[in-house]
Amino acid sequence: MKLLIIGGTVFLGRALVDEALRRGDEVTLFNRGRSGPAPGGVEVVRGDREDEDALRALAEGRTWDWVIDTCGFEPRTVRRSVRALAGHVGAYAFVSSFHAYADWPAKAVDESLPRHACAPDAAPDDVPYNALKAGCERAVEEGFPGHSLIVNPGIIVGPGENVGRLPWWLETIARGGRVLAPGTPDRAMQLIDARDIAHFVLDRLAEGGSGRYLTTGVPGNTTMGELLRACVVATGADTELVWADERFLRDHDVAPWTEVPLWVPDDPELSGAWTASSAKALAAGLRCRPIAETVADTWRALADGGYPRPKYLQGKTPVGMTEDKQDAVLAAWDARGAQAGTEAGTEASTEASTEASTEAGTEAGSDAGTEV
Repeated sequence: MKLLIIGGTVFLGRALVDEALRRGDEVTLFNRGRSGPAPGGVEVVRGDREDEDALRALAEGRTWDWVIDTCGFEPRTVRRSVRALAGHVGAYAFVSSFHAYADWPAKAVDESLPRHACAPDAAPDDVPYNALKAGCERAVEEGFPGHSLIVNPGIIVGPGENVGRLPWWLETIARGGRVLAPGTPDRAMQLIDARDIAHFVLDRLAEGGSGRYLTTGVPGNTTMGELLRACVVATGADTELVWADERFLRDHDVAPWTEVPLWVPDDPELSGAWTASSAKALAAGLRCRPIAETVADTWRALADGGYPRPKYLQGKTPVGMTEDKQDAVLAAWDARGAQAGTEAGTEASTEASTEASTEAGTEAGSDAGTEV
């Protein structure tokens, strides 16, 4: 296949490029060259998708079988790309997200449920952020009716992850010692490796497939405990996971998801976070590798330095907790345990004293009665 990939140097985009090259596809990348280097074996066209002249120059006199758009975040921008490439690509594949669905994460979602209301030419300030992906999808469907593939990934992990959720856990655990863990280890999760999405997308394109697919792991394909234990095994660190209950963490101003990556509290408004249906994609050929394999491969990629390192506590959405704060929360958790132990000991001592006094009084009364 001849593929045009918008983006293609970071995480899922990079996984798509690597898999396409492995299959022998001809790949052209269109990006600004700011996120990372392009792998060898591809044609690179530099340009900004916000620039209509750059889009026209890209498309002039050229055709591809498919375009894969991995970095569309604003409907009006995606619509601009759709219009520029009409007549130059056979079909349009768009990487969206669960955020397009109005009921997520409060409810489990599948492809039949409604998306957020968002026009295909919306600007960022027109709608809430979570609705923008729905508008991007409509821009693609409007421009390529019957010839579009929409994939809605859930939470993606794997080598080269640029958000930094799993890398933060790996590097935190690799330091050894005591590491704060959220809630209970049996909290079910639902994760997918970027490489598995890449396999699925390219299989669908090779078959001429179109339509919409939620691409995520099977619900409950891992737990928080299994994930973190896999991190301990992968890093070989001498690490103790200290499980603190959710109420305690919130009482100590620990932010779910950001400060403790991948922690989704057990709240009603988040009850669908790890229960989306991947049944349609699985029936169409999606296959998901074991999470332990993903964790091990991600650690090797971090250790080898083959991908740009996540910035963690920088940027608009910081990821992870500082060491100082983690130490402070662990100390508070220990103090709570010590206090509970002291209270339990005091209670036991009081009960023992009461029993002793009662027994002594009973014996004294008995003896006095006998003497009389």
